[in-house]
Amino acid sequence: MFSFSIILFGVTFLLITASYALMLFNHMRKVKIIKASSKGSERIVEKYKQAPGPVPWPVIGNLALLARFEGPFEAFTELSKELGDIYSLTIGSIRCLVVSNLDLIKEVLNQNGKFFGGRPDFLRYHKLFGGDRNNSLALCNWSALQQKRRNLARSHCSPRGSSSHFKRMSDIGCLEITELLLKLKNETSKGQELDIKPLLQRTCANMFTHYMCSVRFDYEDRDFQKTVEYFDEIFWEINQGRVYDFFPALAPFFRKNITTIVKWSAFIRNFILKRIMHDRNRNIDMEEDEKDFTDVILKSLSEGENVTNDTILYMLEDFIGGHSAVGNLVLIALGHVAKNPLIGERIREEADKISTTANRKVNLYDMDKMPYTMATIAEVLRYSSSPIVPHVATEDAIISGYGVTKGTVVFINNFKLNTSSQLWTNPDIFDPERFLEQTSETKSQKLLSKTNSNPKANPDMETAEDNLDKKNLDRNIRLKTNIPHFIPFSIGKRTCIGQNLLRGFAFILLANILQQYRVCAKDVAKIKTKPACVALPVKTYSLAFTAHTTRENNIHS
Repeated sequence: MFSFSIILFGVTFLLITASYALMLFNHMRKVKIIKASSKGSERIVEKYKQAPGPVPWPVIGNLALLARFEGPFEAFTELSKELGDIYSLTIGSIRCLVVSNLDLIKEVLNQNGKFFGGRPDFLRYHKLFGGDRNNSLALCNWSALQQKRRNLARSHCSPRGSSSHFKRMSDIGCLEITELLLKLKNETSKGQELDIKPLLQRTCANMFTHYMCSVRFDYEDRDFQKTVEYFDEIFWEINQGRVYDFFPALAPFFRKNITTIVKWSAFIRNFILKRIMHDRNRNIDMEEDEKDFTDVILKSLSEGENVTNDTILYMLEDFIGGHSAVGNLVLIALGHVAKNPLIGERIREEADKISTTANRKVNLYDMDKMPYTMATIAEVLRYSSSPIVPHVATEDAIISGYGVTKGTVVFINNFKLNTSSQLWTNPDIFDPERFLEQTSETKSQKLLSKTNSNPKANPDMETAEDNLDKKNLDRNIRLKTNIPHFIPFSIGKRTCIGQNLLRGFAFILLANILQQYRVCAKDVAKIKTKPACVALPVKTYSLAFTAHTTRENNIHS
């Protein structure tokens, strides 16, 4: 027995020593890059140092550095103050690169996007999508199939304002918000808090299934309720880091977690298969015009365009699952309104100007007329700073003069962009007005007034007098566009294809809810969100909804 223990210890020691030696080698080695010579016919091999980073410890790598912080992106941001805007880490045995400024992010995702089209090969990602993460649009490696799937989805997920898809999306959004407001009217009582999340998520789910699949479900349908709940569970899960992502040998200790996420995803796919795809597969008419996204992908299957039934099932799961992001974003926005009621009043005033006389719901065509509401959605995205899915180098590459080895996981640290005091004024404060600007006409009037009143004044410096009064502000503002350091949906070829669905449906929900209701909370201290995360737990804070007295009879309109 004693000798066996010695042998076991010796073997374990040798394995740890060997793995650590390999870890150090990967940490220190230079990256060979093959380049074409100036003559074109010859190839030159050049060696590049990897980005600097702390020396990893045996087995855990640099994990101890991250453990000191609440979340990984807070850790990445703090470490960048010491290590710079590009640095290397080793987590477990996996090499990682963290990039934390806009130029570097553009270099990775735009200039060198073809080298960084991969995704991390995490066990969870496979388990969520039937054993193969490449079934997912967001978690797969870039491929011809991925390009095909994006092409199929583009016209429905990013409809132009003049298109029939945009009108249909707007009409469906208004129909579903009407249903939600009726439910709220029945379930709210003055001053009483309500667990609004399940109701909100069912509305969002019906928006997506109605728009994508031309089918909606009764709010009391038990299978529908469970499907929506499981989608929300998965959205929370996918936004959490799990230790076995980087230490797969520990997966057996997380068997319960793995079994649970497999159960969730299997139930969802079974629901989609039976309640959506079954009838549509039988009734597809190849001669009729496509009425929705489901028609598009079913016809591509019939036309033999390298699309299978499984492809369609996983695409529908992926896109319908986008409703969870909308519901979480809107609930976070309502939480901020409860903390600062003036935000809700501003949105209500914008909505009243649009729809009071027309006696209709706020719709997608009103977005440009309601810049403060759109600015609130943008501020939720900035303040929450949802992380961009990590990229993976698919071959050896160069970033900012440093070599990046194939298989390196690249973290895009947009959290630093969203919280930098050099890029935003008072970034720790939730303030939608940072996304507003005066129209050109107003700017010219102010500049002329300032110059006339003080010829020596610097026209680029703001003063207290620059703040417009509320009446003028509402009339002369617009949403800022093209803020280069604001990239909530990433950039490059893997930018989020569903971003217009998220913004559009979130706008309809937020504008119409706040036009009808005052939102508050008995204890705003309970309204908590996680840094660098746009997801809320399935069981989260409750809110009180009190109908505006002048609108109690218009909720059904």
